Amino acid sequence: MSKTPSRGLSQAGLAVLTATLRGPVERGEVPGLVAVVSRGDAVHADVLGVQDLQSGVPMQHDSLFRLASAAKPITAVAALMLVEDGTLQLDAPVDRWLPELADRRVLKSLDSPLDDTVPARRPITLRDLLTLRWGLGAIMARPGTCPVQRAMEEARIAPSFAAIPHAPDEFMRRLGALPLVHQPGERWLYHTGYEVLGVLVARASGQGFGDFLRERLFAPLGMHDTAFSVPAQKLHRMVTLYEAAPETGMLKVAEPVTDPWSRPPLFESGGGQGGGLLSTADDLLAFGRMLLNAGRHGARQLLSPQSLQEMLTDQLTPAQKAASPFSPGFWDASGWGFGGSVTTRPDGISPTAGRYGWGGSTGTTFFIDPQQDLTAILLTQRLMGGPSDSARAVAFSKAAYASLDG
Repeated sequence: MSKTPSRGLSQAGLAVLTATLRGPVERGEVPGLVAVVSRGDAVHADVLGVQDLQSGVPMQHDSLFRLASAAKPITAVAALMLVEDGTLQLDAPVDRWLPELADRRVLKSLDSPLDDTVPARRPITLRDLLTLRWGLGAIMARPGTCPVQRAMEEARIAPSFAAIPHAPDEFMRRLGALPLVHQPGERWLYHTGYEVLGVLVARASGQGFGDFLRERLFAPLGMHDTAFSVPAQKLHRMVTLYEAAPETGMLKVAEPVTDPWSRPPLFESGGGQGGGLLSTADDLLAFGRMLLNAGRHGARQLLSPQSLQEMLTDQLTPAQKAASPFSPGFWDASGWGFGGSVTTRPDGISPTAGRYGWGGSTGTTFFIDPQQDLTAILLTQRLMGGPSDSARAVAFSKAAYASLDG
């Protein structure tokens, strides 16, 4: 299924894109997918496969997917809205709203016992959280290697696919009981800062995080299907989540569609843990177009061009990247803005620097390219588990660029 493209997308290129997407579905690597590529007024959508292998229910254009970490740009926008309201400041301490993070202690080394610490040299700021330089997150080491890593796992606050089983105040209490791994602003550690940001937005706004998102972002953009839970009458549109069995590589159910999704979660995840927000391709397209339109949607300015410019700019220094291990080669052509990665030079996918976006562990990919006026979205329902999963996202991204007409 596709909408007829207008000027800006190549018919021949779109045929290649569709063929690229059809391959993984026909090979049984993913049950189904929804993909959208948009440039200006031109929109192309592919809807392939099924929502659920057992029932065979066909995938729909408005099928609901777990965004996981692809929601981090949404959380960043929410925080920046509070900056523009005057409630938060990018470079001011967050202690007022997050007292659990005041007066931090910092481990002398990653391998140090939890009580082998020094005082933090300065408070944690909102910019630190947005750029994931606040001091704690995913430890890129073999599980159980470091005392702080084990402590995060035992407290059930370590990054994982499992939903955070604590209410926000309890999550922050447990997080605040641990030392930081590095000094605020010193280096980048993935993920946990965005769980903290969701709590910060809620406390600073005086609303639930999901309520703030709905009122300030989703309703104005017409993102009526994006939320942390789904009404019972929409459950039939939610996809079953799968993973590859380690022994055979065959797909098995990782999480079925069940009634708990019709109730708000205990912890509304700003980082996407546990699947996070549910959304559709069209809702994400509206969000992406707002970013490309310098924060404007129709007659309403949701975020200033200045905030958008900072969000889409690499915030990390070369020294910080060198001290921040992630996937091999990640920093070679990428940096980190607010909520997502930013390409710093051509990387084999986009021909210029400036592509912004992020993906999620459930197989989601979202990015924009301001220079090309491009929004690209790929939604699948297979947990990421290895290089082949990343390769599918890369293949889609390359095909999205190849579909551009001039």
